[in-house]
Amino acid sequence: MRIAVVRERAERERRIALSPEAVENLTGDGHELVVEAGAGEAANMADAAYVEAGATIAPDRTAAIGDGGVVVGVNGPDTPELRAGLGADHVVLGLFDPLWRPQPMAELAVTGATALSLDLVPRSTRAQAVDVLSSTATVVGFQAVLVAGVRMPRLMPLLMTAAGTVPPARVVVLGAGVAGLQAIATARRLGAVVQGFDIREEALEQIRSLGAKSIDLPEADPDDPTDPAQRTQAALTPHLAEADVVITAAQVPGRRSPTLVTDVMVEAMRPGALLVDLAAERGGNCTLSRADEEV
Repeated sequence: MRIAVVRERAERERRIALSPEAVENLTGDGHELVVEAGAGEAANMADAAYVEAGATIAPDRTAAIGDGGVVVGVNGPDTPELRAGLGADHVVLGLFDPLWRPQPMAELAVTGATALSLDLVPRSTRAQAVDVLSSTATVVGFQAVLVAGVRMPRLMPLLMTAAGTVPPARVVVLGAGVAGLQAIATARRLGAVVQGFDIREEALEQIRSLGAKSIDLPEADPDDPTDPAQRTQAALTPHLAEADVVITAAQVPGRRSPTLVTDVMVEAMRPGALLVDLAAERGGNCTLSRADEEV
């Protein structure tokens, strides 16, 4: 099988779909690997490493994808330039997010190419080998805590010195999926006092298993006419008011991110407190969030 690895064009994108190690495994199985020149430079994977792994380096994207075969990339071919040359003999693999962004998929379908969107692979035990969302979310949750740690005006761990005691920072994580749980684990390892919240009971158990305290909301009165979302926001407000860092990580596939933090809740937070919204790309969990902007 001919497999082409293309260079990513998205701004600030540093990933590549296949590493030299993965290429070596595929060439060992008898597949023909063609890598677009410079595809791995941003990930510190030089063309020479791919050649050593058995791949051929193509001078440009057109030469890489050829007349047919499998084309692998991180992001989908979202522009006419990236779809040029694709046809019925191509199978395109990547992260296309077709539920949230259906138009690029409709335009790709016109080319006749077959698309396999790996972000739609179910998170089942049998499918874990190709679960790209969990691995990516793990990185995001880890990085969120590092970003907050650099930006926050205090230290995370408890420090007891001859000059005095520095109490640990307080971190609240809303949403205990893969990213949220990784953020909780990382903040705990750095010495922060961590609380976590999720609407799922099993997720609350996972939060506690990582050594964090779960935020358990009081049972709702069936006669209370208050909107459930507003009731949850009101119950979370005092926890956010005491936090130095709030990390939100609640997303729904194909839908806008749920609103967990309102303007009023932000106003109740401490001066200098940080909120890291991992769902900003789809509207954000905080009403003040703006994708690709620091507010």
